[in-house]
Amino acid sequence: MTTLLMLAPAVVPVCGALYYLLAGWRPATAWLAPACTALTLAAAITLAVAQPGPRTAADGLLRADPLAEFMLIVTGAVGLLATAATPAWLGGEIAEGRATTRTASRHAVLVQLFLAAMAVAVLAASLGVTWVAIEGTTIATAFLVGQRRTRAAVEAAWKYVVICSAGIALALLGLLLLNAAAVHAGASADLDWTRLGAAAPRLDPAVTRIAVALLILGFGTKAGLAPLHAWLPDAHGQAPAPVSALMSGVLLSVAFSVILRVKVIADLALGAGFARVLLAVLGLVSLLVAASLLIRQRDYKRMLAYSSIEHMGVMAVGAAAGGPLALAAVLLHMLGHGLAKGSLFVSAGRMLQVTGTSRVDGVRGLASRVPLLAGCAGAGVLALAGFPPFSVFTSEVGILRAGFSASLGLVTATALVLLLVITAALLTHTSRMLLGAGTELAAGTELAAGPELAVGTRLPSGTAGGAAGLAPVVIALAACAVLGLYAGPLATLLHSAASTLTGTP
Repeated sequence: MTTLLMLAPAVVPVCGALYYLLAGWRPATAWLAPACTALTLAAAITLAVAQPGPRTAADGLLRADPLAEFMLIVTGAVGLLATAATPAWLGGEIAEGRATTRTASRHAVLVQLFLAAMAVAVLAASLGVTWVAIEGTTIATAFLVGQRRTRAAVEAAWKYVVICSAGIALALLGLLLLNAAAVHAGASADLDWTRLGAAAPRLDPAVTRIAVALLILGFGTKAGLAPLHAWLPDAHGQAPAPVSALMSGVLLSVAFSVILRVKVIADLALGAGFARVLLAVLGLVSLLVAASLLIRQRDYKRMLAYSSIEHMGVMAVGAAAGGPLALAAVLLHMLGHGLAKGSLFVSAGRMLQVTGTSRVDGVRGLASRVPLLAGCAGAGVLALAGFPPFSVFTSEVGILRAGFSASLGLVTATALVLLLVITAALLTHTSRMLLGAGTELAAGTELAAGPELAVGTRLPSGTAGGAAGLAPVVIALAACAVLGLYAGPLATLLHSAASTLTGTP
């Protein structure tokens, strides 16, 4: 039974991809994707509440420890949000002539393969298998980023492939160096996480230092950490809204979870100082980049992308602090950020369909024109900015407390100042888009399928952005708020996952 639960998060999406490949996407099969994601989420939750202790499957290639189980829940929860919002989004694109059923079929296949690759990445018992799975996510999402086939979309897809391939190449070099150090220390050459941890005190410090730096920089590229972050705004700005939700809400966190596992080996081999300094620098640089570019951001999808860089920076600062409290807060931040950012990208996708523009100055008075959509966007920004009762507030407070307690006062104080600047920028841009009055659209006027609408235009009722398409957003934001007030059984899993990363009981 345990083996089936471990295989389900990878096998079920592959089966869904095969079905869409053979039968295609149509209204009758549109809800197969969320059904598959719901099944994988149920398997992840069942696996997490089953008997404690790491379990293996597939001849030891897969291992489910508390960190893997938690990451499967993050993948399933944000994946369910994105796939549940996809039918309404695709329906709007097809109705406006920007997509066809063939495009929708290809989209469904690639999204399912994307979810399967991320599940393998977090379940892999070997660093080598993890690297292959992360590279698999690049292949699947490159086609999704360029799905529109416009010049900007194709350029963003190529930029994504080139930069992420460079980052993954750095990670591969680090992987080879770490493997050489392990073999020289008498460990096996299979790059098993557990055996690497056991052999870490015997690893050559000089080689290990280079390997860890390359691995953190390489996987940090996929996590959106500066300095190799430049792919993220373009890719998220051009990708379909549900795909942006998955990339920002899940892919970045999956890549960061690999960094957390690398940090375990680094701390055992080199002491806590090396990884701490590297992560603190990357975190602050990422926050500085996000703050400087958010102040005068003109595109709301790119605004959300830069916010993702910000939150990865916050997680890096939390990981630098270390300790059970900090790492539990980092993991909670992953889930809260995934739910909030996924909700915002879905809302942004509906907003783009409603207004025909992704420019901040092209959207005014949305609250008076599409109240439900405006409410979802406003609540999502408040959640993302760390306002109570949302879980991002709880996790950020935990990270800041841990940072000050871990003698990282200057780093933490600098991060807090940058967070305040970012919050002010987000609230300023969002308030301009949501508030104010819009002018009525002339009777009988039809919306164009792509051109920007005049500022202040009021949309006719029944346009994209209705309650059905936003129901997943409302549920996800409600879950984010509940988690901020009461983590429930998830608190036990968070503690166990943090203990896995610190070696404390």
